Amino acid sequence: MCGIVGYIGYREAYPIVIKGLKRLEYRGYDSAGVMLYDGTDLKVSKTKGKVSNLETKSAEEISTNGTIGMGHTRWATHGVPNDVNSHPHLSNSGNLAIIHNGIIENYEPLKKELIKRGYVFKSDTDTEVLVNLIEDVQKKDKLKLGKAVQIALNQVVGAYAICVFDKQKPDEIVVARLGSPLAIGVGEGEYFIASDASPFIEYTSNAIYLEDEEMAIVRLNKPLKIRKIKDDSLVDPYIQELQMNLEQIEKGGYDHFMLKEIYEQPNVIKDTYRGRLHANSGIIQMAGVEDNLEKFLNADRILIIACGTSWHAGLVAEYVIEEFARIPVEVEYASEFRYRNPIITNKDVVIAISQSGETADTLAAIKLAKEKGAFVFGVCNVVGSSISRETHAGAYTHAGPEIGVASTKAFTTQITVLTMMALRLAKAKGTMSNSDFHRYLQELEVIPEKVAEALQLTNDIAKEIASIYKDAPNCLYLGRGYNFPVALEGALKLKEISYIHAEGYPAAEMKHGPIALIDEKMPVVVIAPKQGHYDKVVSNIQEIKSRSGKIIAVVTKGDTQVKELADHVIEIPETSDALSPLLTTIPLQLLSYHIAVMRGCNVDQPRNLAKSVTVE
Repeated sequence: MCGIVGYIGYREAYPIVIKGLKRLEYRGYDSAGVMLYDGTDLKVSKTKGKVSNLETKSAEEISTNGTIGMGHTRWATHGVPNDVNSHPHLSNSGNLAIIHNGIIENYEPLKKELIKRGYVFKSDTDTEVLVNLIEDVQKKDKLKLGKAVQIALNQVVGAYAICVFDKQKPDEIVVARLGSPLAIGVGEGEYFIASDASPFIEYTSNAIYLEDEEMAIVRLNKPLKIRKIKDDSLVDPYIQELQMNLEQIEKGGYDHFMLKEIYEQPNVIKDTYRGRLHANSGIIQMAGVEDNLEKFLNADRILIIACGTSWHAGLVAEYVIEEFARIPVEVEYASEFRYRNPIITNKDVVIAISQSGETADTLAAIKLAKEKGAFVFGVCNVVGSSISRETHAGAYTHAGPEIGVASTKAFTTQITVLTMMALRLAKAKGTMSNSDFHRYLQELEVIPEKVAEALQLTNDIAKEIASIYKDAPNCLYLGRGYNFPVALEGALKLKEISYIHAEGYPAAEMKHGPIALIDEKMPVVVIAPKQGHYDKVVSNIQEIKSRSGKIIAVVTKGDTQVKELADHVIEIPETSDALSPLLTTIPLQLLSYHIAVMRGCNVDQPRNLAKSVTVE
């Protein structure tokens, strides 16, 4: 949540900062602001609304020249979204400017103490408290900015990624990180600062990712200095070469990033198993699993922790791992896990799933599991992210940058990774016959082609159905077995981007309450592939039909029985029950997308949501 962009170098900073903020819009925000320094004046413009509103306002308020700049997109935590609460914030003297991602939990007592010392506050934010705390430390002890930032940060409790500028020392920007991601792009005679690498990918392929409790002084024409905030020890900068390219973070002719990412799924699923799945040889080779195979095989249980869409992928994994490898699996919301005093032992394996690799609740759960002695395996998409560094081992999904806030390709690539893990463990444990193992490998290998076919089969019919139900106030999603989590995911997609209230249930649970909601105005999406509990789902459909509910059924191509009962049918190619979530989710993604577009919703940046939830 929130986006940070900074630049110090020889170019004009304003266009770099504004373009960078637009690249970070996927993170979710409600206001935006910019600070520029032209060698004489420190200029600030900020506004409630979008970056486009900031462009208009800054053109009217300030001159946009200057080779040092910082920009911010804010997702409100302390104080309502308005111009005053937007970042950057200035200190009382007007010398210091700050942008901040995160939450300062002890800001109230700090604010009261600063008020006693004569400080005045214009906003309701915790960030304004932090910049004045830094100024107070700086003045009181006559310190340089870097040391003042370090001392101040040792007094705060919470999470942060910050950039601080002092116009009295205008050749540097001080940055620091705890819990919220921060990357530094290293160019020739210039530095870039951002929440991720997307704002500076066309300028440099070299990046440094700050670790938790690290700070850096970014100086013009000088080597970068990184120190530990706690003990002031120097850290050798580790420069990574970025794998991302500019084409990956642009729409490529699609109307929205979400639609582009839906259609990328055949390729990214293939990228995810490339080099790992060798169907003809009957081999699955995943380094993170192979190197720690005994830990998985000797585990009393596997505990999966995740949030949102990743939690739904974890639910699919629960079915697959228990069925294939016969290892007990529990799936927990990371946001609840750490607060309920969970029972964890060194015989547990914890799998942490996150697209961004920066989800605050999941990171906190990882740290707790490690403290209790569990082996922690990460599944994430972003190379070099916090989760990839905090876990003992892991596997990347290779989905490429996912810009749309509503996750699509991350879901299917997570399921792909987790299914390969389940198959490898089943092979090692001997819980699956060789013939079944080879069959699943061959089926998984052709899933990308079947996803492509599903996209071709379902897009037009999904659009047609969307035009009928776009104004429905509620919707139910039903599935059984492997497709119960898909029902949850389908409902989440619809509510996320169209703002229609939707709920997912196991189909058999309908008669335990939700059936009371069904009437002629209620659309019910039923996931009913031929494999699995087909006859039971048909019975559920008949129950809905008898109560005049509007049935939208996702079925295997060629199905006739459900077609006679349903009001609308969306066909998908046939595959095994365990792999069906990779196909059944496709029409649900498209249905949600088309409904949201027809309702005039902002598909890529739905209200109140953020792509990377870096606060608890």
